[in-house]
Amino acid sequence: MRNTGFSGPCLVRREMQIYHTALAGRSGHLAGRALLATAYEQAVGGELPEIRIGDRGKPYFVDSPVEFSITHTKRHAFCVLSHMPVGIDAEELDRKIRPELAKVICSAQELARCQAADDPNRAVLALWVLKEAAVKCTGEGLQGYPNHTDFDPADPRVVEMDGCLVAVIEQEADHAF
Repeated sequence: MRNTGFSGPCLVRREMQIYHTALAGRSGHLAGRALLATAYEQAVGGELPEIRIGDRGKPYFVDSPVEFSITHTKRHAFCVLSHMPVGIDAEELDRKIRPELAKVICSAQELARCQAADDPNRAVLALWVLKEAAVKCTGEGLQGYPNHTDFDPADPRVVEMDGCLVAVIEQEADHAF
């Protein structure tokens, strides 16, 4: 991690950076938009372009090849910029997940991995941020999606940042998740 000169450090992954900041009394939406503006200025060198919402609800920049995704928790906001479709999600590590929820959101394979994990709660959180990041990447939403995946809680696309698990998924031209 390195400090990029604003309120939070960023993690550099391939050609993208994960920016984050504490909410510091702001709403998650306001903190996320401010973070996005700072990230765009630093990465691209200009003002934040107009943002529109696509048919499926995925936000995008008008007249910019840059893709973005924003997420927030109760205490932090995160964003990522990429030249490919991208999704990000985060959860606070201290969030407790009800065991019944894991049965609803996990496929049979994922549930078995969670139950076998040293820390089942962390495993479910890792799967949740992967699933959310994937649907934010595609813009498809969670309708019937959560338990039709085969993610692994040890997926390297999940990193720990400032007390949160953060997943970033990029959709490459020839690759599905």
